[in-house]
Amino acid sequence: MSRWEFVGRRDELDRLLTAATGAEGRGLFYRGSAGVGKSRLLRECLAALPTDRYAVWSISASATTAALPFGGLIQVLPAEQPQGLSPAGVLRWAVDQLQQQAAGRRIVLAVDDSHLLDPPSAALVHLIARADNATVIGTLRDGEQLPLPIRALWTDGLVDHVELTPLGLSDTTGLLAAILKGPVDGRSAERLWRLSGGNPLLLRELVMAAPDGELCRAYGMWRWTGGLELAPSLSDLIDTRIGQLTPGVRAVLELVAFGEPLGLHLLYQAVEPTDVETAEERGLIAVEHNDRRVDVRLGHPLYGEVMRRRCPVSRTRRLQARLAELLEAVGKRRRGDLLRVAVWRLDSGTAQDPALLLDAAAQAFARYDVPLGTRLARAALDADGGFDAAELLATILMFADRPEEALAMLDAVAADASGPGRRARWLTVRGMVSYWGLNQESTVEEIAALGAELTDASERARVNAFEAIMRLHRLDTTGAVRLARAVLDRPAAGVAARELARCTLAHLQAAQGELTRSAAAIRQVQAEAARWRGDMPYLQLALELARGTRLTLGGDLAGIDAIVADEFADLAGEGDFRLGTGYLAILQAYAARLRGQSGTALKTSLGACAVLATSRVYAGLAQAERAQAAALRGDAAHAAEAMAEADRTHTPGMAVLYPWLEQARGAALAAAGDLPGAAKHLAALADRLRADGLAGHEVLVLHDLVRLDQAATPVGPTCTDGGRRTVAQRLAELSERVDGPLPPLLARYARATVADEADDLLAVADDFAALDLRVFAAEATAAALHRLRSDRSSSASVAHERLGELLSRCDQVATPALRLGQPTLTEREWEIARLAAEGVTSRAIAERLFLSSRTVENHLQHVYSKLGVAGRTALRSALRSLPGQDGELAG
Repeated sequence: MSRWEFVGRRDELDRLLTAATGAEGRGLFYRGSAGVGKSRLLRECLAALPTDRYAVWSISASATTAALPFGGLIQVLPAEQPQGLSPAGVLRWAVDQLQQQAAGRRIVLAVDDSHLLDPPSAALVHLIARADNATVIGTLRDGEQLPLPIRALWTDGLVDHVELTPLGLSDTTGLLAAILKGPVDGRSAERLWRLSGGNPLLLRELVMAAPDGELCRAYGMWRWTGGLELAPSLSDLIDTRIGQLTPGVRAVLELVAFGEPLGLHLLYQAVEPTDVETAEERGLIAVEHNDRRVDVRLGHPLYGEVMRRRCPVSRTRRLQARLAELLEAVGKRRRGDLLRVAVWRLDSGTAQDPALLLDAAAQAFARYDVPLGTRLARAALDADGGFDAAELLATILMFADRPEEALAMLDAVAADASGPGRRARWLTVRGMVSYWGLNQESTVEEIAALGAELTDASERARVNAFEAIMRLHRLDTTGAVRLARAVLDRPAAGVAARELARCTLAHLQAAQGELTRSAAAIRQVQAEAARWRGDMPYLQLALELARGTRLTLGGDLAGIDAIVADEFADLAGEGDFRLGTGYLAILQAYAARLRGQSGTALKTSLGACAVLATSRVYAGLAQAERAQAAALRGDAAHAAEAMAEADRTHTPGMAVLYPWLEQARGAALAAAGDLPGAAKHLAALADRLRADGLAGHEVLVLHDLVRLDQAATPVGPTCTDGGRRTVAQRLAELSERVDGPLPPLLARYARATVADEADDLLAVADDFAALDLRVFAAEATAAALHRLRSDRSSSASVAHERLGELLSRCDQVATPALRLGQPTLTEREWEIARLAAEGVTSRAIAERLFLSSRTVENHLQHVYSKLGVAGRTALRSALRSLPGQDGELAG
């Protein structure tokens, strides 16, 4: 980790290079905080300047050279200065020396940390900036006193003066990936970005300080799993920024460190207002207006880490108790105030009310904050919270991937599970832990038998709702529907039980192709969210699975974008609710894959695999999506490895997900070149889906067969006329039964493939593109182009253009449908064709490749024949439409 790769800052670097090389000679100075990357940006700029055209000098001012006349330019001026010159004469001499050394080249003078220049050096920099053949670029630090000649550079209009802002999340993620030599989990990258404030120096220190095992790699994805460690160098750096503190200002910082965001009115009650003002003036705190509230935060996230670590334990506990008292005195009016008070009371050792801790634990879990919910629920249990605390803690432990501990806790309070409502809650939580946490399929029959013993209709409805969704997951769809409808028909059923049953039906309806009914059911569940979330927050997982199934089967990529960006996604990520974040990452990867963003799809699916590595609920699904992404890129080995992991991690209790896994297996077989094996597997899968009544899934599998050029292949049982329907005919049937715009479009694609109609294929490609299904659009265009090439049609050039444009919007894609009928150029043909497409004449090509002009022309004729084009005019677009060739055209 000696030196970090330069990542991002492309626009800033381009602007600096333009300033250094521009004809107008106007320079540029970047200012910003220490460690934000000013010096590195300057070095990258200088490294890009050709020294045969520019006389480049770089000086780095420092506190040491600031006390010496011309100390800042000691690196570029002769060691001995002439004696007896006036100050003005010395400056003229220095300018002449630089001009002589430039030897007619344009001068570029780069000044790092220009605020530390001594007065003569600053004056010389100003003089050079005024020269006709010179440009001055440089950096300076925020909040420092500047030499007047440096300040005059922009006040006199000689240079531009620009703030260098911290790195954004995207650039920070790229920087982390570059230094760690691999992709970084999105949540880990976001947390490091927030803690570092986008400052590369602070980011480096955070990564280097990470203890062994807390920055780890799983499935190729780096994750930061541990707490924050502050290396001595980082602590010293933050101490320098904070500076000396008066007791009053220190009190302000400590209260905000333990209470942020802290209402300004609360802070004024605890400290002197003048100390608050001083802290704000120094940038140690920031005052924010949030609607009607005025909150105070620390000026940088790491200030809080340092203040909290340096605060003695006794004072820490006193400050936390004081914060709780302040908020309790004004009333817990804001959302989350109860939670804040409970945490302060717990941390200060003043928590004596188990009801407060239990309510706070429930609130934390309702916000999907698993670590905090676990801590508060355990504290409530220790404070004699009894059965309710044990049941809540066991529930949260299930979602913390600790099912054995959860089961032991439930068994310990089994004798207390006899009060009103308790028996049903105990049964359902225990069933959830046993079925999904420990993969015990016998749980379904056990919960059914125990639920039948309940006499209270509301309790029985709750147990039936859980049994229904368990039966759905193990693919007992008949039993699942019967139980779910019985719950919805039971007036005594509670809100959470009803909506869980509705989620079961919504999921199954989507799988069966009834997307409209599924959407209506999902809307009803969402409308009741405020009523069920406090009782059963994990119902959100059932809702997301139903929503995700409907959107993926319907090809609704915009809908997927919406749910992976909504509040639940943020809460689940912040609270380490891994089943939620893992499943949403799978959906995100799916959408990226269908858009042709294979790199994003692979990275995101790897992240999902890493998040779900300790939980087997969606682990197999994540691995299947990883296999699909690898297959899209043509990486057969990676796809096969992912399928092996999918088989290892998938559990029988998640049988409802089998269509996704088996569809991925077909893609992996095709990527390996076993097209007959892939077609046979997908045909058998289509038969199985038809038998199970999962028409929504069947449509997509039949489409995969069309993509393998199997639209005319017979599938399904023998009909009354003795024949069997073809894939295209079956898709036509399903297009009238399965909801949404996608099935009719897939049926049209299959029909056009069988009919060999290029115009129809191009029309279908346009409709795919309108849905942002770029891979399908490219494949349909490629199929049309194959037919147009065969016919030597004049329309081939237009199809070449369209396919090239579609592929340019994709990452690396190499599907059988794109390769099918694709002409293959030899290495020499590709080399000659690429040069010809770039406008190089045949004679020039011959000279460059040491060939005869006749040989070049012969090769070009072969290329024209293979590509189905008439000549050079259409050659460029034709080459751009060939994925996977060993070469690349610019533009």
